[in-house]
Amino acid sequence: MATVYLGLGTNLGDKEANLRTAIYKLQERIGKQVSLSSFYETAPWGFESDHSFLNAAIGLETNLSPIEILHITQEIEKELGRTKKSVNGSYSDRLIDIDILLYDTLVLQTPELTIPHPLMTERDFVMKPLIEIAGNVIHPTREKTLSELYQG
Repeated sequence: MATVYLGLGTNLGDKEANLRTAIYKLQERIGKQVSLSSFYETAPWGFESDHSFLNAAIGLETNLSPIEILHITQEIEKELGRTKKSVNGSYSDRLIDIDILLYDTLVLQTPELTIPHPLMTERDFVMKPLIEIAGNVIHPTREKTLSELYQG
């Protein structure tokens, strides 16, 4: 059994409903929820938009592999109306975005997936909710707790 931490974000439509629906589907398909952060309203990051984001982090216990989780999260994004992913730093409004942040102490780099998420410590909208539920978790490559890495 592994613990996976996911970051969620939405800035279109009924944002709270988008997050709650995604959380329900994640619990149903990936595993038992062990933690869920508060919802945080944040400004867009990496692009300009008139729509603020609602972000959260969730911890789930799972028997699934990271690649299986990636495919499930992509499927959930499509079901909730996500039509395209951000590519080469080109970001846009989205109904839902689900990112794998951490998977136990695993370090993984493949063309399809990198764990831990490479930009997570640079993003307030990821770190604030994640620290709320996993502040004492040790970052697998930086060997410090998430709280120590992020002083925002």
